[in-house]
Amino acid sequence: MATSAASAGARSKFQVEIKASASGEADSSGEATGLNLYKDANPDAQREVLDGLPVLVFLERAGRIVFANTEARRTLGLTEGEWTSHPVEEVIWGLFPGTAEPQTLLTGTERSSPFHATLHDTKGLLIPVEGTYSILNPERREAVIVAHPSDRERAPRSRLMEDVLASLPEGVAIEYQNHVLYANPAFTRMFGYTTEDASGTSLRELIVPETRRNENAALLKAVDEHGSATSETVRSNKAGELVDVSLQIAPLLVDGGRVGYVFTFRDIGEHRQTEEKLQHDAMHDVLTGLPNRALFLDHVNLMLSRRLRDAGQNCGVLYIDLDGFKQVNDSLGHAAGDALLVAVAGRLRASLRPQDSAARLGGDEFAVLVESILSAYDLEVVATRILREMERSFEIFGRDVHAGASIGAAMAGADHASADVLVRDADFAMYRAKQAGGGRFEIFDKHLEISVASNREREREIRSAVNKRQFVFRYQPIYRLVSGLLEGFESSLSLRRADGTVESFSDMMTVAEDSSLSILLSREAIDAACAQLCTFTQRVPDQELILTVNLTRRQLFHPDLIAHLMKALAASGADPSRLMFEAPESAFNENPDAAVAILQRLADWQVRVAIDDFGSTLAPLNYLVQLPVGMIKLAPRLTAAALSSGRQLAVLEALIHLGNTLGLQIVAQGIESQQQLAALTRMGCALGQGPLLSPPLDADRALALAETGLWAFAPGI
Repeated sequence: MATSAASAGARSKFQVEIKASASGEADSSGEATGLNLYKDANPDAQREVLDGLPVLVFLERAGRIVFANTEARRTLGLTEGEWTSHPVEEVIWGLFPGTAEPQTLLTGTERSSPFHATLHDTKGLLIPVEGTYSILNPERREAVIVAHPSDRERAPRSRLMEDVLASLPEGVAIEYQNHVLYANPAFTRMFGYTTEDASGTSLRELIVPETRRNENAALLKAVDEHGSATSETVRSNKAGELVDVSLQIAPLLVDGGRVGYVFTFRDIGEHRQTEEKLQHDAMHDVLTGLPNRALFLDHVNLMLSRRLRDAGQNCGVLYIDLDGFKQVNDSLGHAAGDALLVAVAGRLRASLRPQDSAARLGGDEFAVLVESILSAYDLEVVATRILREMERSFEIFGRDVHAGASIGAAMAGADHASADVLVRDADFAMYRAKQAGGGRFEIFDKHLEISVASNREREREIRSAVNKRQFVFRYQPIYRLVSGLLEGFESSLSLRRADGTVESFSDMMTVAEDSSLSILLSREAIDAACAQLCTFTQRVPDQELILTVNLTRRQLFHPDLIAHLMKALAASGADPSRLMFEAPESAFNENPDAAVAILQRLADWQVRVAIDDFGSTLAPLNYLVQLPVGMIKLAPRLTAAALSSGRQLAVLEALIHLGNTLGLQIVAQGIESQQQLAALTRMGCALGQGPLLSPPLDADRALALAETGLWAFAPGI
């Protein structure tokens, strides 16, 4: 306590002595050193006196420190010659409170003013100080600053704040008057600069790339106007490498005035890489790495928009479908099929020009955007090159595999306002190439355009009828051939045209299958069937009538089928065990594994599946064993064979016998005569439908038939 009191006394005595003796002009020696506290005194003696004091003493001339005593140099961590060039505001921070620009008190009326400020040492430590600022010579702009720590208990807190900043995982830099005062270790790890490296320069010059200078200025302006600013941007490290950062800027306030900024940096490089990978994966096919359908359509739309601005920027699309992919999958397995797709993608890349781009649209279908072309001949050149590449065999798992391709080409024209239309025309041409035997290409032309235009008109007509819900549902009875008892109904959806005519399900599906209309129609058919089945149950509870619904291959395998079925069953309360889906035999030929999966999922919901038109494509009979189906409906041509002889009759008898042996319900479709009915009954065919038994009925007549339980014909025929 005595020592502290003595030090305080020495400080007071020294300050009084300075005030009392601060007069006169400096001699040449004093001018050189900045020492002229005592008139006619020896400068060396003055230096010795000042160096012996236990307080911090600075002499200022014109805003710069020209002398610092031993205690001041020790506190700041400076050598004897390092203090002469420092501006006062860099060493004693906040000496002139409430201002951001360099100030001086020399213009004030008081020759001595007390102050509270912060001393900034070379290690970035901030030390609270207090003292007196005394004017020695106003004309020469000379003053003396005497300071000491303002509170001995504040130094540990200052060191604690240093430790806190040093422990932060974010990089922190404090900038005062466009000079870096402090940078924590995380900042050093992120950018390579220590506080000593950064001291004396601004962050703008240190880590802001030239291309981001305007952005940096805008952020600082936002801080001044709104109090803070944040941004995800880039900064450069000491090695000149760009670092992705999340940046936050806050004002540095002293006594209510902004004197600088506090910058906080978080390295988001890994996060940015993850985001970029997710974005890439979302727009690219995972197996081949090619752009997917969404990205491809974006590219095509971009080229179409350029074409509108520059007629010379024309483009075209090639739609590619592999001819032998199914055989590879069936014979070698799905792994071999995947390997083939990867190999095809590689050959596509190799056969294209740098400006062209390929994509995988799904399954074994690919597309190519051909840019900067003048005529359809340019499309032909690219398509021919691709066909030549596809004709060469692929080595898959040590085996030579051949998989040709069918290609459809479409050149952008006046009618191609969107990528969907252009790709659709190329797809149509591809189907024409496949119908012609495959291994070739077709170019979409006027003849195809007429056909497509007709299909588009029909599509618009069907879509309008769907939107207006102009549906017509018919129900054709299915009878037991021996007794004539009603077994159930086959429901079919038709659309009533504007002219009053009715278009059947089969007629409209050719157009609907090529668009989303097919799925909309299947949903309507399922909803109507569930509601009608519930009506049958309520009105005729004693009869367990079945109701079948026709679905195409696309409808049956659509991923939304099960979800919509669950919704329809829940809404109607229908018994799922009395609902049956009919799908054509061809739907099961392409991918039996997928067929087994979807049929099993339907079986889990107690919904059965019937193979419609069985025998129309002579599908393998082992499908009857492999697939969990409950009914097969014979194609009308097989029903007609009941009155024939020879092989056709033998095939019909064998199928009926096999179905009965496997426990399947056999339905003969298209029964037209009593002779056919009698022959089918003798063969053991249990069920039948056709013009002889009953035409399709509307909902009211079907319900009346179910209620009366009338037989279609006398039993015992």
